[in-house]
Amino acid sequence: MINYLKTYSTFLALSLLLISGINAQERIPEVEELLGKMTLKEKIGQLNLLTPGGGVATGSVVSENVEAKIRKGQVGGLFGVAGPERVRVAQELAVNHSRLKIPLLIGSDVIHGYKTTFPIPLGLSSSWDMQLMEEVARISAREATADGINWNFSPMVDIARDPRWGRIAEGAGEDPYLGSQVARAMVRGYQGDDLSQPGTMMATVKHLALYGAAEAGRDYHSVDMSRIKMFNQYLPPYKAAVDEGVASVMTSFNDIDGIPASGNKWLLTELLRDRWGFKGMVVSDYTSVNEMIAHGLGDLQAVSALALNAGLDMDMVGEGFLTTLEKSVEEGKVSEESITNAARRILEAKHRLGLFEDPYRYLDESRPAKDILSPENRAAAKEIAKKTFVLLKKHENTLPLDPKAKIALVGPLANSQNNMLGTWAPTGDVKNAIPVLEGFKRSMPGVNVSYAKGANITDDPELARKVNVFGPRVEISEKDPAELLEEALELVRKSDVVVAVLGEATEMSGEAASRTDLSLPPSQKKLLEALVETGKPVVVVLMSGRPLTIEEESRMPVSILQTWHPGVEAGNAVVEVLYGKYNPAGKLTATWPRNVGQIPIYHSAKITGRPGPDSEFQKFKSNYLDAPNTPLYPFGYGLSYTDFEYSNLRLDKKKVGQGETITATVTVKNTGDYDGEEVVQLYLRDLVRSITPPSKQLKGFRKVFIKKGATAEVSITLQPGDLKFYNSQLEYVSEPGEFEVFVGGNSEQTLKAGFELTN
Repeated sequence: MINYLKTYSTFLALSLLLISGINAQERIPEVEELLGKMTLKEKIGQLNLLTPGGGVATGSVVSENVEAKIRKGQVGGLFGVAGPERVRVAQELAVNHSRLKIPLLIGSDVIHGYKTTFPIPLGLSSSWDMQLMEEVARISAREATADGINWNFSPMVDIARDPRWGRIAEGAGEDPYLGSQVARAMVRGYQGDDLSQPGTMMATVKHLALYGAAEAGRDYHSVDMSRIKMFNQYLPPYKAAVDEGVASVMTSFNDIDGIPASGNKWLLTELLRDRWGFKGMVVSDYTSVNEMIAHGLGDLQAVSALALNAGLDMDMVGEGFLTTLEKSVEEGKVSEESITNAARRILEAKHRLGLFEDPYRYLDESRPAKDILSPENRAAAKEIAKKTFVLLKKHENTLPLDPKAKIALVGPLANSQNNMLGTWAPTGDVKNAIPVLEGFKRSMPGVNVSYAKGANITDDPELARKVNVFGPRVEISEKDPAELLEEALELVRKSDVVVAVLGEATEMSGEAASRTDLSLPPSQKKLLEALVETGKPVVVVLMSGRPLTIEEESRMPVSILQTWHPGVEAGNAVVEVLYGKYNPAGKLTATWPRNVGQIPIYHSAKITGRPGPDSEFQKFKSNYLDAPNTPLYPFGYGLSYTDFEYSNLRLDKKKVGQGETITATVTVKNTGDYDGEEVVQLYLRDLVRSITPPSKQLKGFRKVFIKKGATAEVSITLQPGDLKFYNSQLEYVSEPGEFEVFVGGNSEQTLKAGFELTN
């Protein structure tokens, strides 16, 4: 009888576990034992993520009475705290002074490097180098964990096709295929194979979902799109991160189908957990739960209950869970089981990190000195930065620069240490950055170079005020603009070549930095025009966090090197590329429009029933009266100091069955005078299918090094999944029919071949 009761009890317990939607075999005994000891208040406490302030702000709210809340077991994690000593104080409060001694998660925004700051993510993606992306994440994790951080709010994988949106700087651009590869690489770099190993940290894919499609390019704005567009164009990078094993997911600020992401059950439960099989924890963005009040969904108790019931596990800073969930349980608006499940997922994350085994595992005080901003890390930052630069235009033989030439270095960003790191570098220190002027002195010490500012980034004091929230990024000189310009022209008259460093200040892009005008500010336009009028050769080094509208500048007799915001080694990297120590090989991952009126513009747009011509205007066709349809610079575009010639595209078969692969091979010859790298890109078009297809979609790429005069045979294999899409029933299918394959150096200059997919 006793054995029967034990068996029945075990069966009942297992049944209850299965009913709750979690496989009992996947549960962690230590976590289940701990949950059994916790009160409802303590479980709710684990759902609370706070910031004590004192660091760089990432929102407008700072938590209060943090120490007292930790002691009461009301805090599951902190962010904005770094350094072994500071983190130890917080961890000791939790482990030694709370009832259940549960360690804290310690989070941070490590977006493109920790103290060793790499180029902005949009720049990193322009390398088209997944090993490089993984290395960036690995170095970032090693540095951040040396400072006591175990949880990173990165990677941001939002597809962005509107460069007015400032946060385009933080992602991989417009393409879901490339974005998915980047997402996987970053997750691998941060987390490694085992989160309990030294130097690894939890990654957080963000922002689920569709944040990059905000209407009007205005941050935090509404998003409205069909499910077909979501599944085919915007969701793939998030899913790729989940498939790669990302440990946590962060919700976005926008609404989806009229319900904000942080309270959207279809998104967080039906899609993320049920359809994609995500087992980790979900955290809100900064006060996004509270902000559902402004969305019009009720008071703090109502929106907090909505978020928890939707599948949100942790509330960042808002404290709505902490202050209202107990009451919602009493009123039957939230079940204790839902709170238990959320707490379980947070505790499981801590277990994966090894914090229950050793709460102080990330607090080795000897690590910061050897692991942070090491010479090896800085050297890597320089080499990586060089691989992100995109040569947009080369005029005559200006580049590479002649070491014997006298250089006039001008421009508001030429000696601006405050603007090298780029947006969203809260853990970096601008004092460690190398500006371009210093880069000349370090990398080419024998070169004759003279410097003049020439112009302010902008002469508009109101714009400067908005940009300078995090410090002096736009510094308006006390000198009259005419005097600044004349100083530069005086240098130019005595020089052989002009290098003009122009573009955006770091905080002219990024979060809450949307712009309606993407052209160079008038102060810089005037400077460039005056430099060109001197007749001296001009090289424009362009720095920005987004595509700019520079059609007028592109028509000038100048060379243009896009360097984004290159990070801590900016100046050294820029100068070495200017002198040909590295041949630029970057390719754009976001289309550059001619003007803002073309936005959104991207390579995989659908062809309409009345397709517009590439050049000549035609009435009753899809075109503009005042501009062509074509972009200024297409997706995948980027020049080199050498030239590459494509020929002889062939496929290994003309017909392919379901589940089979097909390989495209192309001949690429380096016809120029320099060794160089080329990103060979493969695009695919499904000619006939049940829903309207894009004009072409990126489905493969290879980066190859080819010596001058040499030829390479480059093969790219299409996998069965590359032919699939989500149909109108959101089924992932491939349909028999004709396909076209395009291979080339960018999305517009390609060779073409065709094949048939059979049943």
